[in-house]
Amino acid sequence: MERQRDGEMERQRDGNEKTIRRHTDLEVYRRAFKAAMRIFELSKGFPRDERYAMTDQIRRSSRSVCANLAEAWRRRRYEAAFVSKLGDSEAEAAETQTWLQFAVECSYLQRDVAGELYAEYDAILGMLVKMVTQSEDWSFRTTP
Repeated sequence: MERQRDGEMERQRDGNEKTIRRHTDLEVYRRAFKAAMRIFELSKGFPRDERYAMTDQIRRSSRSVCANLAEAWRRRRYEAAFVSKLGDSEAEAAETQTWLQFAVECSYLQRDVAGELYAEYDAILGMLVKMVTQSEDWSFRTTP
């Protein structure tokens, strides 16, 4: 990853580079946000008696992936804190996958729809793991 004064460089899948100035510029953030919004829309169809259980939990965990990414981005000054928040984001993504499984088993979501979201969270998790394993490329370097 190449550094610039005004932001970070992120190599996109097509090989082009894009300057990253804020967390909303990260592909992983955009994908997680889009997935969370899809879950929000789909969960509107869950039964009312699930309002404070599954509906609330799946919405919270999916949104928390994005919130933890935003926090991680602002904690890049301290690599350990950055990695910790990315770990929180990973955990929330995995929790969201679990709720998707429950939604299918409870017949609240069709298996193919949940499967698409589950696969999207697999991709998000992969991107998060890559950020963790390459955390030194994302963190600020402080000179003594």
